[in-house]
Amino acid sequence: MKLYYAPETCSLSPHIVLRELGLPFTLVRVDNRTKKTADGGDFLAINPKGYVAALQLDDGRVLTEGPAILQYLADLKPEAGLAPPNGTWERVRLQEWLNFMTSEIHAGLSPLFNAALPEEAKAIFREKLFRRFAVIEDALRQRDHLLEDGFSVADAYLFTVLGWTRFFAIDLGRWPAIAAYLRRIGAPPSVTAALAAEAPAEAA
Repeated sequence: MKLYYAPETCSLSPHIVLRELGLPFTLVRVDNRTKKTADGGDFLAINPKGYVAALQLDDGRVLTEGPAILQYLADLKPEAGLAPPNGTWERVRLQEWLNFMTSEIHAGLSPLFNAALPEEAKAIFREKLFRRFAVIEDALRQRDHLLEDGFSVADAYLFTVLGWTRFFAIDLGRWPAIAAYLRRIGAPPSVTAALAAEAPAEAA
């Protein structure tokens, strides 16, 4: 498999999951501005949507959209327990969290990257985000992970998108359960290895 990624994007979450599962894969870096890959390819030929992540299977098929990729990977190795079995109530809960993160946290943070957006508009987005953070804070006061059974693909995704708050001087110390959660999720070897693998490219 090939994972097409760009540093500091949501592609970090499937990167973490691939390492957590111990699956063989190749990383291919994408330049988000030129849409060229590090190996000289045209990323738009891989994913016409133009954004990471994209997972190319060994047979050439390509899967896009982070929540779909995460669940696909988890189901390749169900014994690892990164997603509850399909058809269970717990799997629906996982999908509930993934949708919440996509529509409310990921999409809520994205406008803050727009330098042309007036500060007044950014303040509105931040206020809405902070209400969503309160929902996550309440959940994490009750347990160490988003799901009761432990670390899942939802945690890889939440860890990734909450990491972007550092670009906007958002002090997560206001939400102590979230701050403790990020320290906890950031500690396992799968996460530190993914971050380290992307760091040299980020600094390039």
